[in-house]
Amino acid sequence: MNSTVSTPIAFDYPQQDASGLTCTAQAWAKVPAPLTDVQKQSVLARIRSELIARKAVLIAHYYVDGAIQDLALETGGFVADSLEMARFGKNHPAQTLIVAGVRFMGETAKILSPEKTVLMPDLEATCSLDLGCPADQFALFRSLHPDRVVVVYANTSAAVKAQADWMVTSSCALAIVHQLHQQGKKILWAPDRHLGSYIQEQTGADMLLWNGACIVHDEFKGVELELLRAQHPQAVVLVHPESPSSVVAQADVVGSTSAMIKAVVDGNAAEYIVATDQGILHRMRQLAPGKHLIAAPTAGQSATCKSCANCPWMAMNGLQGILQCLEQGSGEIDVPEPTRSNALVCIERMLDFTQHHPELLAKAQHGFVKNIGAA
Repeated sequence: MNSTVSTPIAFDYPQQDASGLTCTAQAWAKVPAPLTDVQKQSVLARIRSELIARKAVLIAHYYVDGAIQDLALETGGFVADSLEMARFGKNHPAQTLIVAGVRFMGETAKILSPEKTVLMPDLEATCSLDLGCPADQFALFRSLHPDRVVVVYANTSAAVKAQADWMVTSSCALAIVHQLHQQGKKILWAPDRHLGSYIQEQTGADMLLWNGACIVHDEFKGVELELLRAQHPQAVVLVHPESPSSVVAQADVVGSTSAMIKAVVDGNAAEYIVATDQGILHRMRQLAPGKHLIAAPTAGQSATCKSCANCPWMAMNGLQGILQCLEQGSGEIDVPEPTRSNALVCIERMLDFTQHHPELLAKAQHGFVKNIGAA
């Protein structure tokens, strides 16, 4: 069964070099071929059987297709943000982890669990933040600033993590940088400039930012969001901090995917405008079926698509790919030494921090108080 369409789709993303200059680079994505209802049920049945036979577990991100999220939960797997995916894979007894997400998530799972087999539906499913921060250029950039603590976002390659003092996710980045700032540390941050700027504003930390961006969140438009808010004046606006500042500035809640879901589930509002990948709406609707969810706008008035927030690489995860890696062992992730051991240091440092400071994580940030934090 052919798992992809024959024609790939091009996407632009920013790529920085060691001097700090940024150019526009281009990457490609492809999407799984659609299945008929009969084919889908057949593939699902075979996947369920193979998960049992291989004693494997399926771990999915909130941004992948809803059918994959449902399958993960149904079969004893997990659906979460990247931080909780990493934790779950490390702690689960299964010796085979099927990671439905993008490549850095599979690499993180392998770094934490080198003895386990980590398989992905499509190894070419990547991330513009990862692509935009090449390990060799980052090494040169880092060497120019030896006095700074290196903090990298999870959306980076294992080779970049191997150069870092800390890895963070959007669930814990604010808390960790706040602690480093309190200790008087100067920070070199990579790669997302929007998340870095948000944290810099909230903490007052001295941060040197790499110039990267998520191609999904970077497309949200402040002007369009303002018009949408006027049409839904009672709606609560949820924004992921990888979004531009003009969008973040209009948010009622700024937070990770987990924090945004919690805000919908626990909130009293009837309507929510959601500025992140639309894949999250599937889980939100399941957990808060009575709430009206509105996708935030990504385009101007003349565009044919007003809300197109879907990661093209997350969309490369298909049921066919999951079945193929289970039946054939394809899509295996390998992180060679010493890259794995070096990257493990910054990841374990983050996991230790989050274990000892759970009260600081995944909290929805309401409003802004500059240089103090979210109020």
